[in-house]
Amino acid sequence: MAWRGFRRLAAAAAVSFLVLLVVTSAQAIGGPSPETPTRGSLPPHAAGPKGPAQGQGREAALLTGCEQQLLPGRRPGVPTVAIVGASFTAGVGAEDPAGAWAVLLARQLHWNAFVYGVPGAGYVHPGLGRKGPVSAEVTRVHLGALQPSLIIVQAGHDDMSVPPDQELIRVEQTVAMIRAQAPAAQIALVTVFAGRKHRPALYRIDQAIVAGAYAADPGVIIMDPLAEGWQFPRARDGFHPSPQGDMWIANKVAGVLQQYGLRPAPAGLDPALCTIAVRPQSPPVRELNRPGWRPALDSPSLLPVPVARVG
Repeated sequence: MAWRGFRRLAAAAAVSFLVLLVVTSAQAIGGPSPETPTRGSLPPHAAGPKGPAQGQGREAALLTGCEQQLLPGRRPGVPTVAIVGASFTAGVGAEDPAGAWAVLLARQLHWNAFVYGVPGAGYVHPGLGRKGPVSAEVTRVHLGALQPSLIIVQAGHDDMSVPPDQELIRVEQTVAMIRAQAPAAQIALVTVFAGRKHRPALYRIDQAIVAGAYAADPGVIIMDPLAEGWQFPRARDGFHPSPQGDMWIANKVAGVLQQYGLRPAPAGLDPALCTIAVRPQSPPVRELNRPGWRPALDSPSLLPVPVARVG
């Protein structure tokens, strides 16, 4: 009887081991990896930190300080725009990040503005310093607290190597996340900028971005530099805008926004402008200015990514 009980116990253990092995193998082979986008939600690394407490120490604290200048009620009657994007938004090609098209646009609008630019960031690619993708930038801007009237996302060229179906899903997730955090805001996308060569991959990614955006929000504003053939002065690299090119882009975007009823606020309302431009090999500088270049906050060498002057 003892031997028969031992055999039963051994058989049960063998079955349990086989079940465990099958389940583990199925998860390893068939389960989606953390990098595989699904239509449900963004991967944790794409969405970024949940709040300042999970940020990188001093950077998170200073982001919060910058955000405080833009909170509703600080400047009654002044709308707020949040602009996130890649190298164009970070001011690459301009003489100074304050000359980026996004900053120039904010000054034209006379709106409160929070501008966050990460060279190399896309809807999938994290970009310089892994500060992206743009969904992570959006998370750091804290749309729920700012309650912006408009959110603009500029990205796409740096995702040229991403499979279009993956890009479409990630764009859809990002726009849906923005809509959930800012249900009353207008969302606008500036899609792919053409390089020196009009590669087929650029058009495929561009089409995926447009399709993903419309799938998440049929009312999204699409500004498509590639499909619309935007022509503007370029920097020496032949891709990024020169200072004159940034002004051209700012004017172009402002014109499109006016067609949708988004017009400049009256002058003299004293809006607050804050921009973070991640730049390689630049000393960290942080300044928050209002029109007239009067510094409202100046804390140099505290933020690991430079924040450009605006006004």
